[in-house]
Amino acid sequence: MGRLLLWAILAFVAWWLLRPRRKAPAAPPPAAARGPGAAPPEAMVDCATCGLHFPASEAVREGGRIYCCAAHRDAGARRDE
Repeated sequence: MGRLLLWAILAFVAWWLLRPRRKAPAAPPPAAARGPGAAPPEAMVDCATCGLHFPASEAVREGGRIYCCAAHRDAGARRDE
């Protein structure tokens, strides 16, 4: 029984020494190193009618309010009347 325990301990030590070391995940590259096609992050806004969050470049603006589409802009205008 002692030999079996000794072999088990030796096998564990060998496995522990020979296993690949786990490295911490690398930090994401800075924005300049991402590549020419990578766009910078964009501000997100929410629709005044439905609350949907979407990029500010896709916003439909009317009377100081932001909408996700023309239909919600029209619905907001009807609601305000």
